[in-house]
Amino acid sequence: MFRGITQLSLDNKGRLAIPTRYRDILMSFCSGHLIVTADPSKCLLVYPQPAWEPIEQKLNGLSSFNPQTRSLQRLLVGNASDVDMDGSGRILIASPLRQFAGLSKGVVLVGQGAKFELWDEEKWNIEIEDALAFKGGDVPPELDGFSL
Repeated sequence: MFRGITQLSLDNKGRLAIPTRYRDILMSFCSGHLIVTADPSKCLLVYPQPAWEPIEQKLNGLSSFNPQTRSLQRLLVGNASDVDMDGSGRILIASPLRQFAGLSKGVVLVGQGAKFELWDEEKWNIEIEDALAFKGGDVPPELDGFSL
């Protein structure tokens, strides 16, 4: 289970050092083999390979005759990139994915349960500000009755 936010830096080659607290888990769960793909929110999703495979199977099992479904398949499956952690716990984020998410040197890795989201730090700060809009009472119906 991945949770929490970690501020990181991409190096000049586009490599990202996975935080130490996740490395042992990722090595034992998937031998450091991860899938990085695009997300409609303009961030990247980072999955351990075993967590990604059922998602990919479900996406590929959907009808490609629905234009919205086909677009989502193209985005998620078409951009999926296999990466392996190196001996220093780093992964290489492919240039097209870095460009898609607008990643600069400063990034934020956000634990989301079975996966991570990888955001450009400035975009993440804007995303958090937008999340605070719920204070105005504009809560989606699926959150009615939800309590923390």
